[in-house]
Amino acid sequence: MNVIRRQSGITLIELMIVVAIIGIIAAIALPSYNRYVEDARAADAKSALMSLANALERYHTQNMSYVGATIGADADDIFPNEAPLDGNAKFYDLVIDSQSATAFRIEAQPKNGQGGGTIALLSNGQRVNWD
Repeated sequence: MNVIRRQSGITLIELMIVVAIIGIIAAIALPSYNRYVEDARAADAKSALMSLANALERYHTQNMSYVGATIGADADDIFPNEAPLDGNAKFYDLVIDSQSATAFRIEAQPKNGQGGGTIALLSNGQRVNWD
């Protein structure tokens, strides 16, 4: 009687094909994921800029000028100077670029490997690099 043996398991070629497919998928998915993470961080920075603009407007209402408003970690600062506002990892520095009695320009400047350029908001509502 002839007994036919059945092969069990996988061959090295099959394993190499699976590893290659996983590598190709990872090469396509990883840049997309990184872009998604950077976009989410930029959205946090834009939200922080809007909140900072609101804090500057409150300051202007009380003092009739934007001059003198400061941001940072001190008690007399009107707003934090890093974004995102929660969490330990900070990816943007918030900066009051210019301020006068009637106008201001605030910026979120990327740091810690965050891609993209500086995002800005002006007192007249104009947005720079928000696309």
